[in-house]
Amino acid sequence: MKADKKTKIPYGIVHYFPGGTKKQYEASIAALHPGPDRLPKGQLFHVAGASKGGWTVVAVHDSKQSWETFRDEILMPRMQLGIKGGFKTPPQETPFEVYNLGA
Repeated sequence: MKADKKTKIPYGIVHYFPGGTKKQYEASIAALHPGPDRLPKGQLFHVAGASKGGWTVVAVHDSKQSWETFRDEILMPRMQLGIKGGFKTPPQETPFEVYNLGA
């Protein structure tokens, strides 16, 4: 899907957790997502994996507003409380407007 001015523009976030691990990711996802194999409202796509020196998560939301709602109402409040076994530090964050979602 290519974004144009007539459609809602999907919004992507890349989170890199220096020193992050698969175990920390699994604990964090269990606390942040609505259930196994279920994405938060407005999230279209989610991938994650080990990367050089840590762990990377890429999520695409249906809009910037959807991302901000998830960030402000779910992600940040739960991370600030601390997630047992989860990531210990905030990620390095890179946002982007999605130009092409799929082929």
